[in-house]
Amino acid sequence: MYCPACDYRKNALGADACGNCGLPLTRLNAPAPNGPVEASLMREPVSVLDPRPPITVDAGATLGDAVRRMIDGRTGAVLVTGPGGELVGILTERDFLTKVAGAPGFEARPVREFMTLAPETVTPTDTLAFALGKMDAGAYRHLPVVEGGRPVGVISVRDLLRHVTEVCPEN
Repeated sequence: MYCPACDYRKNALGADACGNCGLPLTRLNAPAPNGPVEASLMREPVSVLDPRPPITVDAGATLGDAVRRMIDGRTGAVLVTGPGGELVGILTERDFLTKVAGAPGFEARPVREFMTLAPETVTPTDTLAFALGKMDAGAYRHLPVVEGGRPVGVISVRDLLRHVTEVCPEN
């Protein structure tokens, strides 16, 4: 990789700094966005989605309580918190279909038996591309937004799609 400051051409591809003048090269290795959608995804933080406040339940809550909170909140996921308010898990519609369906007396069973422990998370300052990458890699439809280990919001695939359609130039 060549250095634009001193024209040194023996820098290894992906080098952090020029071996001759020390110019930082990391920004030169970053992919350039192609259009407004890519620019938005690469540069804008998760906070632009205005994440919904999280609907939370305690790990000891019953599945009946959790499903009522999901229905009342019109959401597909509840975040599960520990005694100090820290995020310890997530319980989603998919969990109900794959882990709970058919379990006798499920309404009275504790959330901790069925939740996904230590879910992937993002912070409000992470880029949209980072969040989308996590959602894609894990096949997640909901992603908790945390600050200091505590849930401050939830984003969904629908939130990202809505944002992308707003950014898309009209045809």
